[in-house]
Amino acid sequence: MEIHDKIKRIIDEMKLNNNSFAKLIGVTSTTIDSITIGRLQADGERKRTKPGFDLLQSIITHCHVNPDYFFGDSEDIFANKSSSNAVSLHVPKIITVNEEGDENINFVGVKARAGYLDGYADPEYMESLPSFSMPMLKNGTYRCFEIKGNSMSTTIHDGDYLFGKYVDNFDDILDGRIYVIVSKNDGVVVKRVLNRIRESGKLILKSDNRDGNYPMYSIYAEDILEVWYASMYASRQMPDPINIYEKLHALESKYFELEEALKKKLN
Repeated sequence: MEIHDKIKRIIDEMKLNNNSFAKLIGVTSTTIDSITIGRLQADGERKRTKPGFDLLQSIITHCHVNPDYFFGDSEDIFANKSSSNAVSLHVPKIITVNEEGDENINFVGVKARAGYLDGYADPEYMESLPSFSMPMLKNGTYRCFEIKGNSMSTTIHDGDYLFGKYVDNFDDILDGRIYVIVSKNDGVVVKRVLNRIRESGKLILKSDNRDGNYPMYSIYAEDILEVWYASMYASRQMPDPINIYEKLHALESKYFELEEALKKKLN
């Protein structure tokens, strides 16, 4: 088997595309395309680029590939049987880009959320989602989720839009922060998270709504497909003033009326 075929086999086994695989190992998608597909020549043929040692080493390191698969006679792609699953949080399965080659922010609305669990790794599904870019969200991979339900009230409300930054390592999940968790059993949920992956192999998910209808629960790492850190949100609702401000407004109003009455007497 030629080296380009071996690399393509790794990509297929990991259920990635060239773009997400390139991001994982730290090269451009053009580099991977030139190796696996080849550059179109004037005569219509495609000429494939041979990968250098540094690129192969990066694949071995980031994808847990058995070195003998590249350099020896072994047919075993990964260093151990579980290695192909060890990178499940490294990159989103599908990333779309605009004409300039910059990553899009795909919008997952309420109606689209039902199909997201089946479609998050499907290029055709991801291409069908609305996409846009925001100048303040450039450093990382982002996705926008429309909030459904009131489990996170009073922090985030039904109909709000949450912008999530992709998390590629369980160790980066911070206690007490809000995340979008995509899992095999629960689909897409937005919760405040306690990270207990190292201690017990699971995340503890909490709701901000304290009315008793949203109990705390846990989810095991092997059931988690994607994690997105809540970086920013947009709301259709303006928050109601809290009591202290209402009291201040009342005092200001009375002070103003007294001041006006005093001015009249002095005049």
